[in-house]
Amino acid sequence: MVVVTAIDGENGSERVLREGWKLASQFDEPLHVILVYEESDHKYLINKSLNIDDEVSPEQAEELAATVIEQVSEGVTDEYEPVGRTGNPPEEIISHANDVDASYIVVGGRSRSPVGKALFGSVTQSVLLDADCPVVAVMAEQ
Repeated sequence: MVVVTAIDGENGSERVLREGWKLASQFDEPLHVILVYEESDHKYLINKSLNIDDEVSPEQAEELAATVIEQVSEGVTDEYEPVGRTGNPPEEIISHANDVDASYIVVGGRSRSPVGKALFGSVTQSVLLDADCPVVAVMAEQ
C-alpha cells in the first residue's frame, strides 16, 4: 500500500507533505507525492518555467511535478515518488490512489464559507466525498 499526498506547490504544500511523510513513515509505506494542474494552469506553468509552447505531454507533467515537489520537500524528505498529472485534480488524485491501492490520501484545505463551497466546489471536498480510502485533510494555518 501507499500514502498518496496531493500538493499544489502553493503555500501550505510543505505542511501537507510533512503530514503525508509522517503517515508513510509510521506505517512503513512508500510515499507518492502527486501534483495535478487543470490543463490551462498547467500550460501556463510549463510555458513560464520551461518555455514550452506545445501540448503538455505526460513526460512534461512528470518533469514539472518533480521540480515543484523537490522544492517543497527540501528539509522534509527525499524518500518519495513524484507523480505529475494534468486534468481534473480530484479525479486524478483519486484515480492515482486507486491505481496504487493507497492506504491514505493526504490533501490540503482552506476554510471557506458555505456559499464559497457551493459556488466554487473544492478539491479537498471532492476527494473527501469520493475517495475509497481514508483521507487526511491538513487545514491551512489561519
